[in-house]
Amino acid sequence: MNDDQLLRYSRHILLDEIGIEGQTRLLEGHALVIGAGGLGAAALPYLAAAGIGTLTVVDDDTVDLTNLQRQILHTTESVGQPKVASAQEAIARLNPDVRVNAVQRRLDAEAISALLAGANSSVSVVLDCSDNFATRQATNLACVRAGVPLVSGAAIRFDGQISVFDSRAGGPCYACLFPPDEPAPEVACATMGVFSPLVGMVGTVQAAEALKLVAGIGRSLAGRLLMLDGLSMEWTTMRVARQASCPVCGAAHENSH
Repeated sequence: MNDDQLLRYSRHILLDEIGIEGQTRLLEGHALVIGAGGLGAAALPYLAAAGIGTLTVVDDDTVDLTNLQRQILHTTESVGQPKVASAQEAIARLNPDVRVNAVQRRLDAEAISALLAGANSSVSVVLDCSDNFATRQATNLACVRAGVPLVSGAAIRFDGQISVFDSRAGGPCYACLFPPDEPAPEVACATMGVFSPLVGMVGTVQAAEALKLVAGIGRSLAGRLLMLDGLSMEWTTMRVARQASCPVCGAAHENSH
């Protein structure tokens, strides 16, 4: 770490749990963030500010005026611009030392697997900040295959949820909780609405969980689903167990024993 980095990250370094060693892990870390909308727009600034060395941001959408009510990484001037380009510019202003790979496309499981196993095989954590069930399932499948921890978040109306799915520790995966053969009804902000600060609260918790995983500190949300009722401002936690019959991680775990 050079002198500028020691100063920039000094408030992290002062934390015994992080220190020089943990901050170095962050600087060497690589986070793949799928979705640069509400959740991603909240998670990305904290990942960048905290010093994650490389961010790969994936989104196929462009910035729309309706996004600006909650997607605070984007501005009025960004309307019509690809979200990944807008995010790349904002991150460069916040922390120019962070390397940003902008990928403007919608990913399936094979494409995500390629990102995790190809030239970007240094990915240390994946944040699912997407807004649809198919992408969440595809992301989970790719993460289980690659053995990369997944930080998953969702927000709609006044309700949010966050969890960590880490197959390395033998914990449950996203499909254990939401079976792919029982699709959840598609809900969209465009038809259901979403409370502006809610995506910020969920997205920043995702960033916190990702940073803990990369730095190797604390206890993650693996095995727990954290739920927020924004109207009553109540957080609740539900235990999540691995399902032996899970079509994604069940067989993999059985074969590993």
